[in-house]
Amino acid sequence: MKHIVFVCVENSCRSQMAEAWARHLGRGRVRAWSAGSRPSGEVNPLARQVMRERGIDLTEAVSKGFEALPEVTWDVVVTMGCGDQCPWLPARARVQWDIPDPKGQPIEVFRQVRDEIERRVRELLEALDSA
Repeated sequence: MKHIVFVCVENSCRSQMAEAWARHLGRGRVRAWSAGSRPSGEVNPLARQVMRERGIDLTEAVSKGFEALPEVTWDVVVTMGCGDQCPWLPARARVQWDIPDPKGQPIEVFRQVRDEIERRVRELLEALDSA
């Protein structure tokens, strides 16, 4: 079982969607978490809505910081375009996804970000399966 963590600044949009996609698509193959360097304390309602459109429920999702992460050896740390604001976490592999933060944008932008994250999570899972 591989351990993946998705990291962004607020843990309210991108990393939440990525964690949900990894849990949904990688069921039984990976364990996924997300966290933020400055968690907002809430998951963006539009992120919840666009994921619900694809059948994924974020009702129980909570914006959280790094202290909430389990103490595991991370197989992959994926940073979501937060640059220097994302602290370093020890991992076997690090991946940087430069995905724009949809916060404050129209729902169409959230849908584009959701779909891009889904595509990248699928690719990541395929790479982990073949490793």
